[in-house]
Amino acid sequence: MGSSPFDHAPDNRDPGSGSTTRFIVNCGAAAALTCILAPLSVPLPGGIPISLATFSVMLAGALLGPKTGTVSQAVYILLGCAGLPVFSGFRGGFQVIAGMTGGYIVAYLFLCLITGLFSFRIAPRFSRGIPRTAVLVLGMIAGTAVLYFFGTWWFIRFTGMDLHAALAACVFPFLPGDLLKIAAVAFLAPLLRSRLQPYLNF
Repeated sequence: MGSSPFDHAPDNRDPGSGSTTRFIVNCGAAAALTCILAPLSVPLPGGIPISLATFSVMLAGALLGPKTGTVSQAVYILLGCAGLPVFSGFRGGFQVIAGMTGGYIVAYLFLCLITGLFSFRIAPRFSRGIPRTAVLVLGMIAGTAVLYFFGTWWFIRFTGMDLHAALAACVFPFLPGDLLKIAAVAFLAPLLRSRLQPYLNF
């Protein structure tokens, strides 16, 4: 199997870890991307919209690592809580986090953290056995599972809906799209990481 630029990162540091300015720039850029993509959504009857947010969240983890990536998504959430219309459907305000879909937004932090950990901490340990992209895919699947678990638990506590109905509303309709997003990030991350290497400071 051929290797990609993603398989040859020289170390497992978070990008920008050695530069405060670069850390801030990377966080701001990733937060801005999520602010742009997350509001683009398609509402579903169950109350949980399909959006591009998780694509941006996973990409941040894959490119920036667990620390920088997760901080960038925390910035995004704080901006939304402050009232900027950056949540799905161009909503904003703390009431969105406090509502039935808030658990999924909070779980973006887990998704980004796990994706970054697999990409920057776990993948280098298997550099001679498993391609880094394959480890990244496993990380995104694990992170998405945690997002589903936490967000659906939150949804059930808020609505009182039973588990089967909650899964039908909050998980099953999203599986195909999330698999496509995972595939897209797995394809784009190696290319972007190679192109942006001087700016991300790998």
